[in-house]
Amino acid sequence: MQQYDLVIIGGGPTGLNCAIAAAREGLNYIVLEKGMLANSIYHFPDNMTFFSTSKKLEIGGVPFISHTDKPTRREALEYYRRIQQTWGIPVRTYEPVVRMEQHPDGGYLIHSSRQQYRAHSVVVSTGFYDTPNLMQVPGEELPKVKHYYDDAHPYIGQRVLVVGAANSACQTALELWRKGAEVSMAIRGNDIYKGVKYWIKPDIENRIKEGSISAYFNTRVKAIHTDDVVLEGPEGAFRIANDWVMAMTGYQPNYGLLQKLGLEVSPGKERIPAHDAANLESANLPNVYLAGVLCAGMETNRLFIENTRGHGEIIARQIASRAGLQPA
Repeated sequence: MQQYDLVIIGGGPTGLNCAIAAAREGLNYIVLEKGMLANSIYHFPDNMTFFSTSKKLEIGGVPFISHTDKPTRREALEYYRRIQQTWGIPVRTYEPVVRMEQHPDGGYLIHSSRQQYRAHSVVVSTGFYDTPNLMQVPGEELPKVKHYYDDAHPYIGQRVLVVGAANSACQTALELWRKGAEVSMAIRGNDIYKGVKYWIKPDIENRIKEGSISAYFNTRVKAIHTDDVVLEGPEGAFRIANDWVMAMTGYQPNYGLLQKLGLEVSPGKERIPAHDAANLESANLPNVYLAGVLCAGMETNRLFIENTRGHGEIIARQIASRAGLQPA
């Protein structure tokens, strides 16, 4: 069994950034990814455009070239492929980590679906996009319910209920309506989420005001059936005819995996993985670090790729310092 200085769990932008920082510090490392390279970005909507500029997403000194100021999903995938190839980052894809334990001789034994790895240090950079917030209502398991929006084409001429009122929900509703779907929205509050981007918010508000998109405010989904949906509003329960439900209810870290790894989670609704905010080390496992948006727990709108790009450097320098290594 090969001994590594560092095992990085997660092959998204943060994991790749940590890998680059590890290489710069002369660390012997490997990246384990449960899906494909940049798995979460691949599952973004086909026509998605990032809110950040390409310049703010750059890592590893590799320029991010995009046709417009804000890159698309396709451009991001090309960029992260180029990052991996340029730096020669060893990423083992389709190899999920299933558990981890402290080794009696020090360091950690990481168990993947294929084999075991020994490492002095571990970085967990698994993000949050892989685990949707479920509505916990009857019928949510039906094939008509989608927690990830892909493309508008399959829903042309269909009756689609979009659940939510944040950026993803508003963008999804607008694109579906413009491509020919009959769109309605179930919104828990009495207005569109105030944090919706400034170029999206007036658009969705005007479509609702003119009646192009039906919005049910102060309303929750109560049950989902094959041909309709039961909603609960201020005046009680009612049904609307329905073909598809786009549950844009947000996402959360994979807390099941964090538990298997032995990482503590702070109490409270934020459920932030317990760690030192300065050096990103886990509160209960020495030499295990958290990186990227995972550090925000359920506060998924607080951290992004652009404002966590320094995490890799912070972590790699600390690991190298403890090991007495000099930068390569």
